Amino acid sequence: MNILLVYPKYPDTFWGFKNVLKFVSKKSAQPPLGLLTVSSMLPKKWNKKLIDLNVKELKDKHIEWADMIFISAMIVQSKNVQEIVNRCKNHNKKIVAGGPVFTTQHEKFKNIDHFIKNEAERTLPLFLKDLKKGNPKHIYTSKKRPDITKTPIPDWSLINLKNYASIPIQYSRGCPYNCEFCDIVFLNGRIPRTKTPKQMLNELQALYNKGWKSSVFIVDDNFIGNKANVKKMLPSIIEWQKKHKYPFTFSTEASVNLADDEELMDLMTTANFDKVFLGIETPNINSLKECSKIQNTTKKLEDSIKIIQKRGMQVMGGFIVGFDNDTETIFENQIKFIQKIGVATAMVGLLNAAPQTRLWHRLKAEGRLVKDISGENTDGTLNFIPKMGKEKLIKGYKEILSTIYSPKNYYKRINTLIKNYKPTTKNRFSKDKFNAFIRSTWRIGIFSRTRFLYWKLIIKTLFTKRKALPIAIELAIYFLHFEIVTKNVISVAY
Repeated sequence: MNILLVYPKYPDTFWGFKNVLKFVSKKSAQPPLGLLTVSSMLPKKWNKKLIDLNVKELKDKHIEWADMIFISAMIVQSKNVQEIVNRCKNHNKKIVAGGPVFTTQHEKFKNIDHFIKNEAERTLPLFLKDLKKGNPKHIYTSKKRPDITKTPIPDWSLINLKNYASIPIQYSRGCPYNCEFCDIVFLNGRIPRTKTPKQMLNELQALYNKGWKSSVFIVDDNFIGNKANVKKMLPSIIEWQKKHKYPFTFSTEASVNLADDEELMDLMTTANFDKVFLGIETPNINSLKECSKIQNTTKKLEDSIKIIQKRGMQVMGGFIVGFDNDTETIFENQIKFIQKIGVATAMVGLLNAAPQTRLWHRLKAEGRLVKDISGENTDGTLNFIPKMGKEKLIKGYKEILSTIYSPKNYYKRINTLIKNYKPTTKNRFSKDKFNAFIRSTWRIGIFSRTRFLYWKLIIKTLFTKRKALPIAIELAIYFLHFEIVTKNVISVAY
């Protein structure tokens, strides 16, 4: 059987870094980890091809080749999903769909033959068993959480790794916290399940054997959700990294309480973690309590962020406005807070109610849901009636974006970060990074309106904290992307 795995396009968002991938000669930020893992779960004798529409075009010949087409997607890819489905059905192909968007709202998609909901380790085998018998069902679902120690290594043979800026792997699923707006508990549960140290080493070795020697993003909902297991696993990675001369730099997502654990931070930086994304959300304590983000209220957020920066990890942050407890002062407070903590990569979004979250159920009961979520909370759209009033919220949101992504304020945050930052990772000046630097001197250093800020940053970093130079260059390049996306969001926010 010929199986075509298709990954839909992402719109141009803060998260995609689409506008700066050319600096490192890449086509997309990351490959589709879910589909690559599903491929490894399918029968070995089947022929498989993968088309990532963020990298290349889906052609009719690809569709004609296939006996069955597998699609995986998140909510933000919904528009392109339906376009792909329509094309494939015009060729009379059977379509199998799985992933977050289908798990939470499969009923919104027409003409899909089979939905593999929830986690594929549980539901995909049921589908394959019925398919072999010749009577597959329309929907497969399960409330049971799979043992991910049995999850196979992704099928890296289906893609060209050189097309991507970073390669994703997964260590755990689930998060011990239950923030009202987050869909992780619905999708993956509150009890973090982890892979074994041996599994992680096998996955790293598989990437290394394919020639990958660059950034690896551990895509966990909360990498430190099970601290005990993480601490048992990291020494194995440290040993492997040393043996292979540190081919990988790691980034991941974690909760703010990472700052409370010196041992864990030391293990991460020794393993070569140089970035961590935190759901910081808001400086408004009442709003944090409102959304049950209690882990962010136990100590001063700015102190926690500075601790992590000083340990050698750049903090990237998610921020939200639009909570019921937010007043009109939140906009100025968010701006001041973001500037003070030196989080250059500040993903500020409007609160949105994702399907099946506690927030979604509450707002639905209150009659405040007005439309479906776009799946991208930094695109300036709302799917509920905010207590503050829609016009005030949108106006304030635009003010935050236009202020923090002005050249002066953005570069000021980079300088604050570098002042706090103590590089500890073996962050080599790779060929890609060197090429990015050369291109940036031309594109930013000569032709950009930020050229004076750029050269001031580069020269100052070179003489005061040379090891931070790769981060300074990277963030200077990112500004080109953030500036474009900010202008687009401000122009369409409604």
